[in-house]
Amino acid sequence: MATGCVFCQIVAGELSAPTVLDDDDVVAFLDRRPLFKGHVLVVPREHVATLPDLSSEQLAGVMGTAQRLAGVLPRALGAEGTFVAMNNVVSQSVPHLHVHVVPRRKGDGLRGFFWPRTRYEDEAEALAVAATIRDAL
Repeated sequence: MATGCVFCQIVAGELSAPTVLDDDDVVAFLDRRPLFKGHVLVVPREHVATLPDLSSEQLAGVMGTAQRLAGVLPRALGAEGTFVAMNNVVSQSVPHLHVHVVPRRKGDGLRGFFWPRTRYEDEAEALAVAATIRDAL
């Protein structure tokens, strides 16, 4: 665990986050400031800063989970597809590797890499979305 890392604190259970998947290798939880409701972050349990730092064993778990979520989100949330992205250093708001898996719909307003963020109405709504995704997994 890296000192002061928000994602390490979520993985350790020190900070709460609406979790959709939690296994031996990865944790997937809703982004606190989602592009769209159902925006999930997939992180390795072990602190790894960027994709080049990720071992091949960790890569399988992280990307396998991202792939699984990319298949589930449209079905779970009525989306038409997904946007999957990862920043490394530049625009990486938390220096712990994370993959964004975002539900997409035609005409949703996402253009290039300049997009607005939204918020859940309250914690109950965030937990309900997390439960919907968790149930679909």
